Amino acid sequence: MSTALDRELAYHEKLYSGFAQQHFAKPAVRAMRAHLVRRILSLTGAGKTSRVLSLGCGIGDTELLLAPHVGEVVGIDLSPSAIRQARLDADRLGIANARFEQGTTASGRFDLVIAIFFLHHLPDAELAAFAAQLRDLLMPGGRFYSLDPSAHRLSGVVGRLFIPGLMKRYQTEDERELDPEATGRLFRGAGFRTQVATYDFGSSPLAGLLPSWAGGYRLARRVDDFLLRSAALRRRGSNFEIVTTSTMASQSQ
Repeated sequence: MSTALDRELAYHEKLYSGFAQQHFAKPAVRAMRAHLVRRILSLTGAGKTSRVLSLGCGIGDTELLLAPHVGEVVGIDLSPSAIRQARLDADRLGIANARFEQGTTASGRFDLVIAIFFLHHLPDAELAAFAAQLRDLLMPGGRFYSLDPSAHRLSGVVGRLFIPGLMKRYQTEDERELDPEATGRLFRGAGFRTQVATYDFGSSPLAGLLPSWAGGYRLARRVDDFLLRSAALRRRGSNFEIVTTSTMASQSQ
């Protein structure tokens, strides 16, 4: 009987056999990832001396955009195909401060840990334990940033109703959408000062559906920034972000 980890590995090996490389290289997806990098830098304060760990880095498309702005990026992913592609792209782009390793665990301590569309792949028990384990990965005062799909998102309802086949193409059988506040409470319970916010409403789904339309993504992002001023709409947003800071950092500030 296959485990969730086996199923995740099989899915992602297939995903990274060609589709992901082509899809993630398209203009709208690149624009979305560039916006995400700017968001991470702004919210976490990461800079030229920061050592960054990325959990579930995939082919490193976000990490290679982040690398020029920080001291070092270490990406880990369970998929050997993803890691091979990430290393090839790092070499092709001449990015020397990004390192990619195949696996599910990391060693050492980092100023920033990021998890982009990663937490929602963890089984409930592993997710509950992750917040406590995070403390062993962070330097004193280190920060954590995650981005995951919201259980309340309107785009998920619309997608499952009108394009279920396409939705399944982007999802494994074990992943699920997460409740933003319940997820935030896991980190607060582990002693982290935690902020939970909605990242977007329609811009990321648009980038997934129309990956070549960069102008459409940028317009949708501006619309998102306007719509998400409404608390009612924020609850129905597509993806939510968590930013944590250790209590040690808050006490020293």
